[in-house]
Amino acid sequence: MRLHLHVLAACLMTLSTMPASAQPSRWATSWAGSVQGPYPVGNPSAQPDLRFAFPSADTGARDQTMRLMVRPSLWGQQVRLRFSNALGTRPVAFDGVFAGLQRSGSVLEPGSNQAVAFSGQPTVTVPPGQSVWSDPVTLPFVRAPADPALLGRRLAVSFHVAGESGPMTWHAKALTTSYLTAPGAGAKGDADGVLEFPFSTTSWFFLDAVDVASTEDTRVVVALGDSITDGTASTLNGDDRWPDVLQQRLLAAGAARVAVVNAGIGGNQVAGPAEYSTQAPVPGGPSALDRLDRDVLTLSGVTAVVWLEGINDFSKNGNASADLVIDGMKRGVARIRQRFPGVRVVGATVTTALGSSSAAHGSAAQDGTRQALDAFSRSGGLFDGVADFAAATLDPATGGMRAEFVPESTTGGPGEKLHPNRAGYEAMAATIDLAPLMAGAAQAQ
Repeated sequence: MRLHLHVLAACLMTLSTMPASAQPSRWATSWAGSVQGPYPVGNPSAQPDLRFAFPSADTGARDQTMRLMVRPSLWGQQVRLRFSNALGTRPVAFDGVFAGLQRSGSVLEPGSNQAVAFSGQPTVTVPPGQSVWSDPVTLPFVRAPADPALLGRRLAVSFHVAGESGPMTWHAKALTTSYLTAPGAGAKGDADGVLEFPFSTTSWFFLDAVDVASTEDTRVVVALGDSITDGTASTLNGDDRWPDVLQQRLLAAGAARVAVVNAGIGGNQVAGPAEYSTQAPVPGGPSALDRLDRDVLTLSGVTAVVWLEGINDFSKNGNASADLVIDGMKRGVARIRQRFPGVRVVGATVTTALGSSSAAHGSAAQDGTRQALDAFSRSGGLFDGVADFAAATLDPATGGMRAEFVPESTTGGPGEKLHPNRAGYEAMAATIDLAPLMAGAAQAQ
């Protein structure tokens, strides 16, 4: 323990050699939380009661500070943060923005917290429908690019909402615990976090991307999907969604500079809803096609995309045909390839929901439509490769999900034969061919 603390202290005292004002030659997205809105419309998991933190959804946050915990896939000596008001109705003013290293709960490692600016100013106002990147901020506790001592650690992003935010842009299903002050508590982003953040949440608000200063051989893999990518039924704070497991496989294989970024939204569809707005929201957020620009095409350094969408299109809420979803996939993949020349797009087959206890899923007709979509994904020639998640999770005897993948990993509940648990997500991630995702990336020595 003494050695650990000594090394940590040395990390915090070692200043980065890169000036804070310098722009790196390349940014790479290392974390994302695809936004939806307005709060509380969405599908959170294990959410605490937030009525004391946010008494009114129309008012939103009021003169209070959020300390959001995010786990970068890769660390860099400089980061920049993107704040989104994409689904808000009023301008939102942020100040007192800081980035530091989580110690435990809302408490930070001493000396790690760094002030964040926007065009050189400590405050920024984001208009409705817009987002903004911060200036680069140097993290003194990052000793070197791809610092192995930080793998798995969480970046604490703190910010004060000045005044009232109005309807809040958020990501419902973070499955990661973050922290909130009481309304009217003021700016607390520079606090150590011992007593200032009495409320917790398992969602993210306003923050939707973190970039790190990177090298040319860094690779960024975006996992675009719905709740099965977002991580429903995985372990709260366990980082065992299938994109997380894919990240661990890449690291174990020696890929030191490959980031896996989760762009899943619980309930998301490819073809629907036809329209999404603050005035007409649905829990699954904007369609995959409508959010593609924000959640994939404007991320930094993207070299591969894993596409897993469709199960919600076939639910009673979606009721789409396989052809409609296939057409949507074709259009989405074409836009990805146009934006990122040379990108590899991997199609993931949609897992079975046959026999699900979910009211919107589980019928034989829905499963037949799913199988038609999966047949196209396997042999339609649209994708550069296929990850056969359906085969990895299928019980051939019943046509439903394998029994060991059904019980829910966070609540301990019986599961609903729709979302795989931790074991199921591991089985899915194991089917992905790593070589194309690693091509050209730096290898660990």
